[in-house]
Amino acid sequence: MKKQELIHLHGLLAEVRKHHEARTGTSVEYESYESLGVRPTSIHKSKTDHKAAVFALADGITADMRHSEETETVPAAAD
Repeated sequence: MKKQELIHLHGLLAEVRKHHEARTGTSVEYESYESLGVRPTSIHKSKTDHKAAVFALADGITADMRHSEETETVPAAAD
């Protein structure tokens, strides 16, 4: 994958994060992502930096979605 494609994917994942936070009404902490200091607008950062950011952001989003699914209450079935 080219650097430009990684930056685009990084931007898309950042939008998914915003959408997920808006949908759930929470602000999720992504410590491993935040510690990298790489944003989709950081075009001066290396391809490797963006790749690490994409993986960290994707891991954080999926972990939070998994946690949200596990803690959702399932309505009782009507008999």
